[in-house]
Amino acid sequence: MTALIELTGITKVLKGQKQPRTILDGIDLSVHPGESVAIVGRSGSGKSTLLSVIGLFDRPDQGSYLLGGQEISRLKERRAAKLRSSQFGFVFQRFFLLKHLTAAQNVSMALVNGQGWLPRRDRRARVMEALEQVGIAHLAKNRPPKMSGGEQQRVAIARALVRNPQILLADEPTGALDTETGTLVIDALLEATTRGCGLILVTHDRDHAARMGRTVDLVDGVLTERVAA
Repeated sequence: MTALIELTGITKVLKGQKQPRTILDGIDLSVHPGESVAIVGRSGSGKSTLLSVIGLFDRPDQGSYLLGGQEISRLKERRAAKLRSSQFGFVFQRFFLLKHLTAAQNVSMALVNGQGWLPRRDRRARVMEALEQVGIAHLAKNRPPKMSGGEQQRVAIARALVRNPQILLADEPTGALDTETGTLVIDALLEATTRGCGLILVTHDRDHAARMGRTVDLVDGVLTERVAA
């Protein structure tokens, strides 16, 4: 089976200082359809930089990045932006919801770019399906100020899922949530993998990391696969 993403020898060097600093040092990582991977490491270890490279917000200085078997490490920004819209879903610690819009309207915003024109009925169906997938279809008409933190995060996940992405990238999505609510958010993310979506989770939470199919440690820019006990 072709990997959704395959990184080989990915290196990123921070050059804006007197002494260049290697942030990512020869990273090898592959993720297949339906697979979930946790990336753990201390602050400053390069986790967010790695996620930025995977999500095509940044480019590696060296190495190969295959997306669906095609080399994309040197893409121009216009092409990278199209791939971000069509292939990736993003979930962050902050929800980035528009407070004056309903949950359904916030999710619908993700269909504006990169999805082409959709009839209103089809767009509405896609939005409600995404909200149903994360268990909050009944909150479609609610606005963020009237929702809990966990509910807002699930709206953010629905917004990521509504495009039917191949890869879901989640950067500390439970960092601002209590334990019980965080567990529900991880449930929603893992549910996406049952439909073939690949999930990469950056987290400091050992319990959440343990629920992923694999865990990798990032220490000083070096990625190491954790062997299950």
